[in-house]
Amino acid sequence: MPRLTTVALAAGAAALLVRRAVRGRMSSAPLWPMPALDVPVSGYGRGSTVPRKVLVTGRSTPADGVVELRLEGAGLPAWQPGAHVDLVLPSGLVRQYSLCGDPADTGTYTVATRLIEDGRGGSREVHEQLHEGTEIEIRGPRNRFPLVEAPSYVFVAGGIGITPVLPMVRAAEAAGADWRLVYCGRSRATMPYLEEVEGLGGGERSEMGVPPTEGRGDVTVVAEDESGFPELGFLAHLPVETAVYCCGPDGLMDAVGTALPEGRAPRLERFSAAAPTGGTAFEVELRRSGRTVTVAADQTVLAAVREELPGITYSCRQGFCGTCQQRVLEGEVDHRDELLTDAERDGSMLICVSRCTGKRLVLDL
Repeated sequence: MPRLTTVALAAGAAALLVRRAVRGRMSSAPLWPMPALDVPVSGYGRGSTVPRKVLVTGRSTPADGVVELRLEGAGLPAWQPGAHVDLVLPSGLVRQYSLCGDPADTGTYTVATRLIEDGRGGSREVHEQLHEGTEIEIRGPRNRFPLVEAPSYVFVAGGIGITPVLPMVRAAEAAGADWRLVYCGRSRATMPYLEEVEGLGGGERSEMGVPPTEGRGDVTVVAEDESGFPELGFLAHLPVETAVYCCGPDGLMDAVGTALPEGRAPRLERFSAAAPTGGTAFEVELRRSGRTVTVAADQTVLAAVREELPGITYSCRQGFCGTCQQRVLEGEVDHRDELLTDAERDGSMLICVSRCTGKRLVLDL
């Protein structure tokens, strides 16, 4: 038996030396492709993106087509209203969901998601595969929709857009600030947390089409199948110190922005990626693949690259999950993400939102 062990160790050592020799020859060979390139950068190395395990300990349906999950774990980071977490789903998909529970509950996160029938599959996976007892990974929380300090607030939420807004309203109420909430949806049955919303602000209500009254806490509920679309004309007369927040479908956010006086803009939380703006066409060389793609003015680098490399990983398409981070070998980057530090931007980019300031980029792909 000792002789066999000695032979095995000798064989293993010999194999290791052979592998090292082969790698050395390959890296020094002039025809070996890209010998100087390191492994491409991943988007998962930062503290806020390090996965941590949580257990689904509760599941409910606060509205038609909406599932709420209670997630419990040890050492969950603190969060503030407006924050979201990434759910790393069993398939490997990464999806972002706003935290809608109580920030004071340090051992539990609460998220809710609506089933999107024609979506990319993330919401369906949450609805069909995440049940009590399921262990999943999360990343975060991160906050790109923070609640600023202000003497008064107006919140406009559409459907599932109530999830980041609800903790904000609770915080404004606790701080003694004046606040107004306009909550709209297709029907009352589809509006999550409606009962809680209607109990906020001491039960004060505004009728459809009537501007909110003075005083702390006012709620207007607008179900489109009953009252049509919300009346937003009062936004044109808000004091300049009033902070305006909106989360919901693009049409609602556009309407809020239009209703505000010129020069004022609401703080927004989007469900999906906004279309690229303010750019021109440029070329991207995919050095490892030996291909070059053209990125149109109204196209993302991710979309153009996927035409050649359809298997490339991505998730949020909004510049804050980090899944599509890639190493930049040449060219100047117009960084438009919400995630990377200055150090990380020196040599990498999130190709779902960022662009080129010139005519050409070279990526390690």
